[in-house]
Amino acid sequence: MDKVVLAYSGGLDTSFCVKYLKHERQLEVYTILVNTGGFSEAELEDTEKRALELGSSAHVNKTILETFYQKAIKYLVFGNVLKNNTYPLSVSAERIFQAIEVINYAKEIGAKYIAHGSTGAGNDQIRFDVIFQTLAPEIEILTPIRDLRLSREQEVDYLKQYGVNYSWEKAQYSINKGIWGTSVGGKETLTSQNPLPEEAFPSQLQKSEDEEVVLHFEKGELIGINALKNDPVTNIQYLEKLASAFAIGRDIHVGDTIIGIKGRVGFEAAAPLIIIKAHHLLEKHVLTKWQQYWKEQLANWYGMLLHEGNYLDPVMRNIEAFLTDTQKNVTGEVTVKLKPYHFILQGVESAYDLMKSDFGQYGEMNNNWTAEDAKGFIKIYGNANKIYHNINSEKV
Repeated sequence: MDKVVLAYSGGLDTSFCVKYLKHERQLEVYTILVNTGGFSEAELEDTEKRALELGSSAHVNKTILETFYQKAIKYLVFGNVLKNNTYPLSVSAERIFQAIEVINYAKEIGAKYIAHGSTGAGNDQIRFDVIFQTLAPEIEILTPIRDLRLSREQEVDYLKQYGVNYSWEKAQYSINKGIWGTSVGGKETLTSQNPLPEEAFPSQLQKSEDEEVVLHFEKGELIGINALKNDPVTNIQYLEKLASAFAIGRDIHVGDTIIGIKGRVGFEAAAPLIIIKAHHLLEKHVLTKWQQYWKEQLANWYGMLLHEGNYLDPVMRNIEAFLTDTQKNVTGEVTVKLKPYHFILQGVESAYDLMKSDFGQYGEMNNNWTAEDAKGFIKIYGNANKIYHNINSEKV
């Protein structure tokens, strides 16, 4: 039989796909779960066991935290990327690298087909298919859920025909967890006005006493927390555990999907939001006005292109090179106060702090120019406005 590699999560949709591809398409099914930080070792073992029970010829669990950090998260921090000034691209960034790993596995075993369980109504179908088509145009893409447009009940009934009787009770809230945040979907997010209730979020409030944490950055990367140095991935995971106990990082993102409809999703991302905001504050102290301005423009494009599945466009490598170059002096410490449901940036310490110059203090004392210098500068600075209003007598 021809081989098909299925991007497998262990949920109802991809479990249906295993049986459907094996029995209806007569294919030899190989499953792969690409872990970006959302699965424990026990959960990975359970997922593998379920895939094999369903009929997968072989199953692979591939954890790619370091790859995901080096190829995506690092640049999202460098660019302070928040989609619509809100969302740290938690799930959308993951899908690109999951798709790449699925392709690599398919090529490794000589598969004729690749499959995923996306529906036809979301962004993931586009992210997966664009990567698949670009990196492996010779491999055909199969999407049973999108093509058959089945209800959950129909999928459950189909699996029961083959003796599959797992509990498929639909959870009240759909949770998708990864190292860069957790998305939360539910009936409230299908509306425009209703907030998600407290119980919808995986992390509940456990701490009520304020706590200070010091983040250590070196060339834009988080290299330590509270004077304890470690690799960025470990630091992100540690900060998430620390801050999620305060129920920090909850919000609802409203955005335009790639297919043109509006979408609304809840999320919690304690570590990503703290890291991005702390990093941004440090940059305000160590970068020039124009460095910050152009970073903001390019980072906004970078986030949008990544969100919409265009990671493989070469302009992304160009922007990454620019963002990396801007981080030469983004080294220092940022103190953050953790409080229930929110955090406060306290201040920074850095050898590159541009506030620590001998030229003067804002609103206080000028040490490097005279009053006459200031008046002359202001006079010339206003020339363009004076000329325009001298020619055009507009009311203000």
